[in-house]
Amino acid sequence: MKKVGLALGGGAARGLAHIGVLEILEKEGVPVDMIAGTSVGAAVGALYAQGKPASQIKELALNMGWRRMVSLVDLTLPRSGFIEGTGIKNLLKSIMGDIDFSDLKIPLSCVATDIRSGEEVVINDGPVLEGVRASISIPVIFTAVKWRDRYLVDGGLVNPVPVSTVRGMGADFVIAVNVIPPMGVRLQPAKGSKPPGIFQSMLHSFYIATYSMVMSNLSGADIVIEPNLPHIGYGDFHRISDSIAQGEIAAKALIEQIKQQL
Repeated sequence: MKKVGLALGGGAARGLAHIGVLEILEKEGVPVDMIAGTSVGAAVGALYAQGKPASQIKELALNMGWRRMVSLVDLTLPRSGFIEGTGIKNLLKSIMGDIDFSDLKIPLSCVATDIRSGEEVVINDGPVLEGVRASISIPVIFTAVKWRDRYLVDGGLVNPVPVSTVRGMGADFVIAVNVIPPMGVRLQPAKGSKPPGIFQSMLHSFYIATYSMVMSNLSGADIVIEPNLPHIGYGDFHRISDSIAQGEIAAKALIEQIKQQL
């Protein structure tokens, strides 16, 4: 039996589509033997690796809501980022607890970037919370995270969809989930919406800059699931249910192909 690895990419609010993908894979009995996640992919992957069923992760995300997300934003005087991240770290701790990577039911690797050297840093030991917090730290928006002797930011700078990472963990068959749309696909904002704010603009700039790496990453996957998300902005955390639904639709479209190849 092939060892199945999931590579869950970054994409902020769009990355919640990963939950919908996991829900379909679980319902269809597709095994997940290991997970590598970047940014939001690391956060969703950590919850699943802990043993939480996709339905429970979905419920947690829907109950969190937009207002709860806004309340977690703790602005700081800009040094390495605008948001300190303490509120988000506390939320993750309340959901995951103080679990170590060695305690996870599914092996997990969280991808981050050393902001000083530009090196990819794969975190797969010690507290899971530290790995996730480092992986989600989008540069400028979030402060860099000190991890051992390094300062880390979002892994999307070097490995936005970590196919190579999960291959390195021993996966024979890699399912990659990419939520960053092709260049040239415009966001379809709702009628009457305002121009993008500073944080939305920074998010879009970050993902535009990393798109060429996304394409390179995906070439190494056996199956690529790409939810249709042009109507959802990277900062649209008030559209959680839409993101999840698009993940379900995209995974359903490829489930028979996945089963055949396995």
